[in-house]
Amino acid sequence: MALIDDIRLFAQVPLFAGLSEDKLRLMAFGAERRRIVEGQTLFREGASADCGYVVASGSFRLSSTGRDGSVRHEGVAAVGTLLSELAMISVIERKFTATAVEDSEVIRINRPLFRRMLEEYPDVAVMVQGRIRANLAAMIDGASGMAGRFA
Repeated sequence: MALIDDIRLFAQVPLFAGLSEDKLRLMAFGAERRRIVEGQTLFREGASADCGYVVASGSFRLSSTGRDGSVRHEGVAAVGTLLSELAMISVIERKFTATAVEDSEVIRINRPLFRRMLEEYPDVAVMVQGRIRANLAAMIDGASGMAGRFA
């Protein structure tokens, strides 16, 4: 795919929506594409994460392991999904295992690249911080709602 295709894809990712084409170009130019064949694991739950991935083609099954050792299907990540967004900012562990449902491609955005973007463009840092806070608040609200059902 061409650089312009990666820029268009990044523009569809909610975390990056609203960034100028120049900023998206910088990120697309520094990112790397990776092909994953059907059935191959992109990353495993519990592994240290040093990057985020944007699904460029195909899809990935997300699963996690329950306390009893059972594997739970958590969803499917399709084109335009950003996986492990917090890994682009800080050291975290992967929360899921991502396995290709079909031959797929991802764009890897490593932490140094994303941090460079945040350092060079403070307006982007403020915007990203707000979006991540909103995502975390929504996740906490969802977890709180689930806890009420089991009380």
